[in-house]
Amino acid sequence: MAPRFTYPEVGATGRDPLPGGYSHLRVSTPTGHGRAVFEAAADAVLTWGMHRAAGVRIADGTPPAAYGVTVTPGVGIGPLRVYGPCAVAWALREERRAGFAYGTLPGHPETGEEAFVVTIDDAGDVTLTVTAFSWPARWFTRAAGPLVPLFQRAYARGCGRALRKEAARRTIRG
Repeated sequence: MAPRFTYPEVGATGRDPLPGGYSHLRVSTPTGHGRAVFEAAADAVLTWGMHRAAGVRIADGTPPAAYGVTVTPGVGIGPLRVYGPCAVAWALREERRAGFAYGTLPGHPETGEEAFVVTIDDAGDVTLTVTAFSWPARWFTRAAGPLVPLFQRAYARGCGRALRKEAARRTIRG
């Protein structure tokens, strides 16, 4: 059964331009250098290792990212942790890029989609790019107003820092 996404533009983080009517986010973070770093970063993104390393709660046993996989990430601390049900809208693993996007399901505090894509360029530089479009769907995200995009940008940067460390750790561990 197909996921019940809460927005019509499913998969739009995989193409340009992003749909109108939403707040947009695109944050790129250098992650390291070389094929081994790329492979480690790709594994960490697709198996939720980056999210966990960034402090996001992901249930044990959650399958790797693939279309339709549902996940309920938990962001925040203690009683301020917010959970948002999502489903994977697309996933890919290619020679030079790997990643996925998840989209919001009913009950999520936002409406929209967020993608996490790792790339390796001709020079061997590895980069994580977080791309998203969203708008508030619950009273508390509407009340937070302009703070939500600031949180989203901080979250994207935190994912980049966590992936850089996680990819290095996985590369050393081999």
